[in-house]
Amino acid sequence: MAVYEFESGDARARVHDRAVGRWENEGGSFTGLDQHRPPTVVGDIGDAEAGNLRVRLIALENLVVALLAGAPGSQSDLAREMAAYISPRPGATPHRLTVEAARNMLAIVERAAHYKGLEE
Repeated sequence: MAVYEFESGDARARVHDRAVGRWENEGGSFTGLDQHRPPTVVGDIGDAEAGNLRVRLIALENLVVALLAGAPGSQSDLAREMAAYISPRPGATPHRLTVEAARNMLAIVERAAHYKGLEE
């Protein structure tokens, strides 16, 4: 896996904006190719599906911790920047889920830092 070092803040900002733009475009927007597809009706998920999602989320969290633990410090810095990016701006109304997501991102970075310290 290639690790990209950026010379300037402008380059990092452009890459960040491009990545977030892709994420927003792929996040279920009804623009582009999806505009002609009729919306689907999805019911509540059952207990089995909810349990399966929880297990998969735990697995993904642990994989991210492992990957960050083996990555250079710049990757952890980037994760911290993203957590700050989704945190509420001054004067904006904080959204509970966004605040919690940022807090969880920082906790994952800290867990990775713990394991990174064990490797040395």
